[in-house]
Amino acid sequence: MNRLLLSLAAVAVAFAAADTYVVVLALPDMMASVGIPIDQLQRAAPIVSGFLLGYVAMLPMIGRIADLRGRVPVLVAALVLFALGSLVTTVAYDLPSMVGGRFLQGVGGGALVPATLALVADLYPAERRGVPLGVVSAVQEIGSVLGPLLGAVVLSVADWRAIFALNLAVGLVLAAAIRVAAIRVGGRAASEASVSRPPDLVGVALLLVVLAAGGLTFLQPPPLMRDLTWGQLFIPLVGDGRWTTATGLVTLAAVVAFLARCLTTARPLVDLRGWVGAAREADLAGSLLLGLALAGIVLAFATADPRVQVFSDQGLWYLLGAAVATAALLVHLRRASDPLVPRGALRRTPAWGSVLVSFFVGAALIAALVDIPVFARTTTYPDSQLLAALVLVRFLVALPVGAVVGGWLTRSLPAGVVTAAGMVLAAAGFVWMSTWGLAALESWTATLPLVIGGLGFGLALAPVNAAVLATTDAAVHGLASAFVVVARMVGMLVGISALTTLGLRQYYAEQADLPRVQDVCDGASRCDRFTLLLREAGIAQEQVVFLGAAGCAVVAAVLAVVLLRGAPTRSANVGPWPTSTT
Repeated sequence: MNRLLLSLAAVAVAFAAADTYVVVLALPDMMASVGIPIDQLQRAAPIVSGFLLGYVAMLPMIGRIADLRGRVPVLVAALVLFALGSLVTTVAYDLPSMVGGRFLQGVGGGALVPATLALVADLYPAERRGVPLGVVSAVQEIGSVLGPLLGAVVLSVADWRAIFALNLAVGLVLAAAIRVAAIRVGGRAASEASVSRPPDLVGVALLLVVLAAGGLTFLQPPPLMRDLTWGQLFIPLVGDGRWTTATGLVTLAAVVAFLARCLTTARPLVDLRGWVGAAREADLAGSLLLGLALAGIVLAFATADPRVQVFSDQGLWYLLGAAVATAALLVHLRRASDPLVPRGALRRTPAWGSVLVSFFVGAALIAALVDIPVFARTTTYPDSQLLAALVLVRFLVALPVGAVVGGWLTRSLPAGVVTAAGMVLAAAGFVWMSTWGLAALESWTATLPLVIGGLGFGLALAPVNAAVLATTDAAVHGLASAFVVVARMVGMLVGISALTTLGLRQYYAEQADLPRVQDVCDGASRCDRFTLLLREAGIAQEQVVFLGAAGCAVVAAVLAVVLLRGAPTRSANVGPWPTSTT
């Protein structure tokens, strides 16, 4: 039954990972539905950055709550929150409502990862965690492969809203399944307690009113709006906007009543008091400060156009805000009696070393996820986003295979050695990619560096997680896992900006040597030659990015050997630190 519970959690992680990538295909249609022209892609950046903000900024606090309240309650709550975000996104009528839904999806989807990793630590001793950690990492990466494919299938038969409606249904089903599996794991007493607890009928009624009135407010069905009687419900009573209509005001009133019910009744439908108490116990002030610091970093880099800038026009202000929040956080952690990060939680070298290694893994990985399709569009598939994405699939398919192998190897080899070997393979793949020319993807040999790179990154995932779990106390496994995930995400954001900047310098250097277009385009053949030269300049840019990513991979390998040394992750390992399971 423990395996069933872990399997359901892993499926949830995979599904949330798929949602991270599915928006790439749906983004043009989502933009059109909220009135953003396709040629103003920068205005749609909050749709992506909103998800990343929820995923990264709230993760440490959620990881800490998972340590305090338990893995299963956080998994169930995360799936419900993910489903709620999917519902809001499905019925979104403008950019703020869409971004709000994506933010909730990010919070829910991100919370699944550290809770699942901590669940592995709860169910398996340190020397047996390698394979299950590898499986969790594998299914997460499988989700990234299935995401674009799922999006393509759904979009071929329905519009983009069907994608998020599917998320809603699957999220609720998985939440219910995990809850039932947890009750069975808890035994008969837990089952009887759950059955004997009467439902909060008033809370259920208020929730149904929220959903019904909210749905009418968001959707404003045309047949009802055209009706002389029902249409009056959609006329603003004060000012302008949907929320001052009769349906909007009823929705707001029902939300307030539902929250009051959950906070005051003895057995509410949603235990808000318990969650608020857990947030306070998790150091709410410290969590907010850390969230602000991470939000500043996310917004500075995620809202930038990587083709022309390192971070957005307001990036310096975002980074300044992040610096101020970080300084305040450090002061708070020194003074708080029960801080977000318990004193000494990451004191062991492999623990904080795993966080640092994860940052450079993310900085290298993002180059593959972004620049391999860009290279394909620049060279062999200039007119097909789908075919360009399929080139990346060769890399992504190898990644989960490497994750399982890496978990298996961690049982007999040091975590630092396995991680370093994986990142050396990834570096070799990138170095090979840096030699690609205009016709490289037309040869079958182009698949080799993609597979090598994917296997390399896969090998590194499980041992990094195993090292941090083996060298931290069970009471902070959720928090430690959250920091590893956050470090990789921040590394991806910083890495794409830094590597793209290096590539742009090479592009502009190559472009400076080209003749002016008006000097060469006096005939079709000469214009074709000029276009070819521009494409070669673009190839030079991607080659530099691949070399930069190889450098990040090498740094990760060196750090892994030095910092993860001694982590007691092997079956025959007698490490200096005891491991504990629950």
